[in-house]
Amino acid sequence: MTRAIVITGTDTGVGKTVFAAGLAGVLNGYYWKPVQAGTVEGTDSDLAVQLSGLPPERILPESYRLTTAASPHLAARLDRVEIDATHLAFPSVDAPLIIEGAGGALVPLTDTFLFADMMARWAIPAIICARTGLGTINHSLMTVEALRARNVPVAGIVFIGDPHEENERIVPKLAHAPSLGRLPTLDHLDAPSLLAAMRAHIDLAAIRAMFA
Repeated sequence: MTRAIVITGTDTGVGKTVFAAGLAGVLNGYYWKPVQAGTVEGTDSDLAVQLSGLPPERILPESYRLTTAASPHLAARLDRVEIDATHLAFPSVDAPLIIEGAGGALVPLTDTFLFADMMARWAIPAIICARTGLGTINHSLMTVEALRARNVPVAGIVFIGDPHEENERIVPKLAHAPSLGRLPTLDHLDAPSLLAAMRAHIDLAAIRAMFA
């Protein structure tokens, strides 16, 4: 049985690729981004190769590689393809599988199907990556509610960025979800610095227990 968890975010650009790559690396697992929108300037899978410290074969190929950096439903339309949920069944692997979502949880894959709907079909736990700064309370709580409305288990919240004691306290309290730590902004981002930060700042014991 495949052990997998999905990493989603409260918004695009929140840092979930960095966190997902780092998590795959410290767990010696696999990284998979099923839908990549925007390939001209490189892909998230390319970044995961650089940041995870994993051999390239542990970075699984995308099911859909879409040219335009846009919402997947629009990028697919521009590429004249249709995203089919039946092609997004996650692969069976022999180590923890870290799945990275596309944008935020409610990003549309088609005109009628959201990424959160795909997460509901997978029926696996989700970790939410959230900013630490202004606006994160609203965005985080809405993401939690959207996932729970679809019966997606919320395994916890990871904050990314500079410290903000109050936001890091109140979001997990109101969300009734555990904080799994905060990944700080790194002056130099590479695989050794990221994996060291993951070990120092993220509750890896709690995450490993999710795969037990």
